[in-house]
Amino acid sequence: MRKLKSIDLFAGIGGIRLGFDQAFGNSIQTVFVSEWDEHAQKTYRANFIDEFGIAGDITKIEEADIPTFDICLAGFPCQAFSLAGQRKGFEDNFKGKARGTLFFDVARICALHKPKVIFCENVKGLTIHDKGRTFNIIKGTLNELGYTVHEKVLNSRDFGVPQNRERIYIVAFRNDIDSADFQFPEATDSSKRIKDIIEEEPVSAKYYLSNVYLETLRRHRARHEAKGNGFGYEIRDWEDVAGAIVCGGMGRERNLLVDKRQTDLTPVTHIKGEINKEGIRKMTPREWARLQGYPDTFKLPLSDVHLYKQLGNSVSVQVIRAIAENIKTVLDKEDKE
Repeated sequence: MRKLKSIDLFAGIGGIRLGFDQAFGNSIQTVFVSEWDEHAQKTYRANFIDEFGIAGDITKIEEADIPTFDICLAGFPCQAFSLAGQRKGFEDNFKGKARGTLFFDVARICALHKPKVIFCENVKGLTIHDKGRTFNIIKGTLNELGYTVHEKVLNSRDFGVPQNRERIYIVAFRNDIDSADFQFPEATDSSKRIKDIIEEEPVSAKYYLSNVYLETLRRHRARHEAKGNGFGYEIRDWEDVAGAIVCGGMGRERNLLVDKRQTDLTPVTHIKGEINKEGIRKMTPREWARLQGYPDTFKLPLSDVHLYKQLGNSVSVQVIRAIAENIKTVLDKEDKE
């Protein structure tokens, strides 16, 4: 099979690319990368070596300036469609950037280059936004471009990582490619639990909550429970799976652990009060990386605040790999014919 060329749009820290690289091996080559967040670019560069730079705002890049490619990888921003957000969809605007319309940048680029495959990942909420009309527009646009669309919601916990994370995956094959046999992967491994991603050694005291902050969380949850809401922190059992990690809000506090291996509870950062005596801590960025299926060889070069955001925004690599392997099967068959 000849080497296929791919582009990585809205690349983040490279999770989709990593999954495809794992599935395709030496038969895939990335020829263009776009990511507008400078901190995500730094993590990306630390892990992928390319002969070209990372392009910034995709809305300012002419489609003709992008090299010819066979596969478009596009985890376009999900904030406009997330169940946790205001769900404005295509009308969403953030700091002058219309996040909801970034899908149409994928469309205009692919309209010119006509790749064999367009792969997209987004939040599950995309499928029901505006009573399904938004999702129908996306699928309809891909159909108009000359693609056969396959879509399915998959849960990361079924693919070898202990995270309850449902996402919609879209695979569009160009109409001249017979994709009738394409199937999304069935669950490969639902056995993993939090204990499988825990740091091997006791983690720094900086990850342990202060007693003052822990009490604040408890009062916060009590107020919500009194109103009939389920919002608040959550302590996960090591034999459980984690809730979906997200980039902000209560993302870390919804996946707290009891870990009493660290005996030196001297604060290493400025905190109010003292470190709690119950052993309650946040997961570390490396543990979050493992929840997303990143190998321990994947470099995490930035400060925790950036890494939590990047990993919460990222994809579950194992799910991407499993889908990519099935895409490869279709393209292998097409190449032989």
